[in-house]
Amino acid sequence: MNNEFNSGRLARMREVLYGHVERGEVPALVSLVSRRGETHVEAFGTEKDPVARDSIFRIASITKPVTAVAAMILVEECRLRLDDPVDEFLPELANRRVLKSLEGPLDDTVPANRPISTRDLLTLRMGLGHIMRPGDFPIMKAAQEMGILAGPPAPQSLPGPDEWIRRVGTLPLMHHPGEQWLYDLGLDVLGVLVARASGQSFESFLQERVFAPLGMKDTAFYVPAEKQDRLPTCYRRDPQTGEFLVYDDHKDSQWNRPVPFASGSGGLVSTVDDYLAFSQMMLNKGVYGKERILSRPAVELMTADQLTEEQRSAQPIFFGDDRSWAFGMGVVTRRKDLPSVGTYGWTGGLGTIAFTDPKEELIAILMTQRLMDSPQLPKVFVDFQTAAYQAIGD
Repeated sequence: MNNEFNSGRLARMREVLYGHVERGEVPALVSLVSRRGETHVEAFGTEKDPVARDSIFRIASITKPVTAVAAMILVEECRLRLDDPVDEFLPELANRRVLKSLEGPLDDTVPANRPISTRDLLTLRMGLGHIMRPGDFPIMKAAQEMGILAGPPAPQSLPGPDEWIRRVGTLPLMHHPGEQWLYDLGLDVLGVLVARASGQSFESFLQERVFAPLGMKDTAFYVPAEKQDRLPTCYRRDPQTGEFLVYDDHKDSQWNRPVPFASGSGGLVSTVDDYLAFSQMMLNKGVYGKERILSRPAVELMTADQLTEEQRSAQPIFFGDDRSWAFGMGVVTRRKDLPSVGTYGWTGGLGTIAFTDPKEELIAILMTQRLMDSPQLPKVFVDFQTAAYQAIGD
């Protein structure tokens, strides 16, 4: 038997994760840890909320690395260039104007210093995104009224991609392109860019170039009828009572039918095994089985820190002093906890986390269906990360 994991410590991980379900902190969960070909999966649910290894979860923002891979495929084919303006494919975003003040009116602007580039979208520095601090911001109000930056994924509430990007184009930027990291929106814009640059829908591009080659048979933007019994109900926690309230019922889910807008930022559904295939491809520097999705240098670039110290420090909720942002995912820059420097991955606001530690050759994926209460990691995520590392056998 291999010693990639310690069997006694895997039992400890199982006990810790089961405890979160037993105490009612999450309704159910499926976890996966994999190292050097040894993979262990646990599934814990209840009679009301059963789950299995093949349960299909709304993975929310761990969609982002997948979208980044799609864009890098086109970069490697020279159909996109990292530092070219996106104006050719997204004329709605040409001739940007930038607010003089985030608190100011939407018509008090100056011309942008330069156009938005593909790199800006990958690194979330396009100049438009969530403002993660208290205040009265007319730009956020306007975006939310348009269904842009509107909160947790609600896929049936959005228009089609052409109308969506038109709405984005009516807004001024919050910052000049490249200046500041702002969460979320850039990866949705990137999905529209991938579609237009490839000449096919974002959904079909991902299916043809990523999901099919990797055997990700259960990953898509919605769950077809024959698989809907595998989709758990999604919950949010009532901040006053602590009880679970239904956010998206499995019987009448927004993810049970085709969506008008395929969100590159947070729209996919998937399973732990499908996401393992994607993560293994990244860990293998672009190769999975006989399929090469990306080159080694492309994966190394995608998983390297892209932010300045100033940009990181302006986002303490997300990064602190030990993490940063790469292309479509976070990356560890200083060893402060168990993950090695260079560990990359992200979390999904509907209750998912996935990370890969190249030094330890460790992939760890946890899927729950409870909305996160804040950008801070919930206890079940922290305990899963700790449990995954303590189970390493060498």
